[in-house]
Amino acid sequence: MANLIVRNVDEDIIKALKSRAGRHGTSAEAEHRKILAQALMKRRKRSFAQVLAAMPNVGKDSDFKRVQDKNSPNVLD
Repeated sequence: MANLIVRNVDEDIIKALKSRAGRHGTSAEAEHRKILAQALMKRRKRSFAQVLAAMPNVGKDSDFKRVQDKNSPNVLD
């Protein structure tokens, strides 16, 4: 593990960090690590095109053709 020193941090930020750490029952240092990890290591959102491209090929379009049942009510009315 590496060490990180942050200088010239506003006192209000330090107070907020200590307050947040107290609410979570951790030290200010542990809370700082947690905040950095959440901000920098979270998964990046994929675009809609990426989600579609990742879908497996599960059949032909005809496999998913809508069948109209004459006995069922029309839900679009």
